[in-house]
Amino acid sequence: MNTVVLRGGLIVDGTGAPEFVGDVVVRGDTIHAIEPAGYSVDGEHEDIDCTGLLVMPGFIDAHTHADGRVFEDRVALALLRQGVTTVIGGQDGVSYAPGDGKYASEYFGALNGPHPSYHGSSVSDLLATYDGTSPINVGYLVPHGTVRHQVMGMENRRASPDELATMVSLVTAALDDGALGFSTGLDYIPGLFADAAELAQLTVPVKAADALYVTHMRGGYETNAGFGIAEVREIVAVSGASVHVSHFHGPQDVVVPLVDEVLRDGIDVSFDSYPYLRGSSLLAMPILPGDLMSSGHEHAIAELSDPAKRRQIADTQRAAIASRADMGPNWPELTLLSYVNAPAYAWAEGMTIRAAAERAGQDPMEFSLELLAASRLEVVGVFEFPTPRPLEQVAAVMRHDAHMVGSDGIYMGSRPHPRGWGAFAKTLATFTRDRGDYTWPAASQHLSANAAARYGLGDRGQLKPGYKADIALVDPVRVQDLADYDDPAVPAVGIDTVLVNGVCVLRDGQLTGATAGRGIKRSAAVRPIAGTRGKKESDS
Repeated sequence: MNTVVLRGGLIVDGTGAPEFVGDVVVRGDTIHAIEPAGYSVDGEHEDIDCTGLLVMPGFIDAHTHADGRVFEDRVALALLRQGVTTVIGGQDGVSYAPGDGKYASEYFGALNGPHPSYHGSSVSDLLATYDGTSPINVGYLVPHGTVRHQVMGMENRRASPDELATMVSLVTAALDDGALGFSTGLDYIPGLFADAAELAQLTVPVKAADALYVTHMRGGYETNAGFGIAEVREIVAVSGASVHVSHFHGPQDVVVPLVDEVLRDGIDVSFDSYPYLRGSSLLAMPILPGDLMSSGHEHAIAELSDPAKRRQIADTQRAAIASRADMGPNWPELTLLSYVNAPAYAWAEGMTIRAAAERAGQDPMEFSLELLAASRLEVVGVFEFPTPRPLEQVAAVMRHDAHMVGSDGIYMGSRPHPRGWGAFAKTLATFTRDRGDYTWPAASQHLSANAAARYGLGDRGQLKPGYKADIALVDPVRVQDLADYDDPAVPAVGIDTVLVNGVCVLRDGQLTGATAGRGIKRSAAVRPIAGTRGKKESDS
């Protein structure tokens, strides 16, 4: 059994306790001991000098679209250079399993991309594809939209009792296979067609498994977030399941009071967010009417390919998009095309919809619909929120004790959102070192321990004897995100050494070639995380 000793670093163990200087002894894939600096280790071992570095539990990306991309070196490097050792996939209600993954690769192909090796039918089959094939651990949520599509296709109607029973059995089987919880994407198809009664019944097996209900809420967030939270309350009132809200962005005076009110009412809630002022997702999600997709992917493409029908859709959608709280009337100037899966429109990547439409000599809405048709709906936008928000509001949301970091990283296209390359490094550099929103122990909780507690990862997220040796060595002076909106795919700096399951997968800032990652199954019950850790006095 290989032994590695991390010598003389400042240990930030993820418990919230003050940092201290010591040695971390790793044997095999496990932390064997944490001892005072200078600890004597018998037998053959490798010493790694950690003087001047923070020794932290590997970070856990609570929300990502790296499900099919963690096998790529560029994505693994983007994650590891931020200290991320584990990602949670199956987000927003759409991903590969259960089923053959075809629906996810079509509808969500622009976010997750196709999976290069999954040819099974179950969550267990999918998790097996991550064992020893990537330097990153992958956990997975059973996605509601994928389950519903398998039972009902894209139909816009209520589920029959038999259909609902079949969906419950699929969710139960996926949880038995080790899924960390159950995700919904209620602005995506077909999750958009499900009502609260359906979703409530599907959270019953989640509660029975002591797992987590994770939701992309309905309604566009921002100032509409109260609508989404009200539906969350209705859903979990039936089962009593613990709930987690994905990418909960919005004004401080909207997000924080909503979370606090839910907690006061005894609902076990947490949420993730990323430290940026723009979002990113499928262009089809805000642009297309839901009913267009109800007859299937090919039908929608055919309708959009017909000029006359495309004009009709454009005429009905202009006002709808302008009235959305997260879009607004200036949406063409505020939406940048980050990924366009159509060679004839490759020139449009990196341009706003307004600029691209002007180059094409078209109305922005009609251009957007034509672009979606040519790309088979595989278009991703980076969306600037219509109401500018100061950084302090982002920080106030991130300081909440029920918060954890989720990058919502998308790794498709030439101009992706920089969050996939910088969310964790920015949290350490800007919000911890520079602004002091977090202490280093609090940062470790928001970046590691909170997600491990909520997703039932058991022996990850903290540095303790008996825990898995997912460890990041952080230079507190050098750590910095470098990716921005103009040059988004630039790896962070200041984290040059990372261990995953006891194996050094990043050394001197470069991949070692070791593929020590695993498909992680739920190993513990979901735990509450709300408390008083990491807050400024001004938040109390």
